[in-house]
Amino acid sequence: MQICSWNVNGLRATLKSGDLQAWLADKQPDVVGMQEVKATPEQTDASAWRELGYQEFWHPAERAGYSGALLLYREPPEAIRAGIGIPEFDAEGRVIEADFPAFTLITAYFPNGGKKDSGRLEFKLSFYAAFLARANAIRAAGRGVVFMGDLNTAHTEIDVARPDEATKGTGFLPEERAWIDRYLAEGYIDTFRSLNPGTRDAYSYWDAWRDRRARNVGWRIDYVMVSDDLRPRLRRAFIESSVMSSDHCPVGIELDI
Repeated sequence: MQICSWNVNGLRATLKSGDLQAWLADKQPDVVGMQEVKATPEQTDASAWRELGYQEFWHPAERAGYSGALLLYREPPEAIRAGIGIPEFDAEGRVIEADFPAFTLITAYFPNGGKKDSGRLEFKLSFYAAFLARANAIRAAGRGVVFMGDLNTAHTEIDVARPDEATKGTGFLPEERAWIDRYLAEGYIDTFRSLNPGTRDAYSYWDAWRDRRARNVGWRIDYVMVSDDLRPRLRRAFIESSVMSSDHCPVGIELDI
C-alpha cells in the first residue's frame, strides 16, 4: 500500500497547472493526504481525481482560502472523520482520520508558529500535545497508527540546509524540536529517517525567496510516521522532490499490508 502526503499550498492552482493529475496518474498512490488546500468542494472539480479512480473526503477551514485538508483514496476506509474534537483546532481544517483494516491513517496540517512573538507558537505547541493525545488514544484502542503531513518543524540539523539561519525563526526552535523527540519517544517512527539515517540534502519544503528550491536550500518538515507495531511492515520511505507546483513536494511510504 502506497501512502503519500503533500502540502499543495493551494489546490486550485495545483489542479490548474495539471501537476496533481499528472502525479496521481504516474505514481498511482493508494491514499493521498493533502494539506493547505485553501479551497472547498464547491470550488474544485472532483472529476480531476475521480477519473483516475479516487474518492475524496474534505475538512475545509471555516476561514475562506486558508488551511484545509483533503484525503483521496482508492478503497474506501471503514470509517472516516474530520478533526480531533477540539473546536479551536478543528475550525482551521487540519485533520482527517480514516480507519483502514490494518491501521488508522491520519493526515494533518500542523500549525505554523509564525513569528516568535505572534502567539501562534503557543497555539502550535498546544496542537502538538492534543494531536499526540489523540494518536495515543487510537493506539490504546488497539489500532496501529500512520500519521502524515506538514509538521512545520525540522527535527535535527540534518533536516535543514542552514540550521544557524533556521534558529532565527520558528520551525527549528528547541521547544518545537522537542515535540518531535517526544513523538519518537512515545513509539512513533520517522519513516524516512529510519530508513535513510545518514541521508543529507533531502528536503520537502523550500522557501520561494531567492530561488532556494533550485539551489536545494530547504527543510524537511513533511513526515510520514508509523507506530512502532507497524515498523516490520515498512518497505520504503521516499521524498519526491522533482514534483513541482507547490513550495512543498510529496512524501510517502510503502507498507506491506
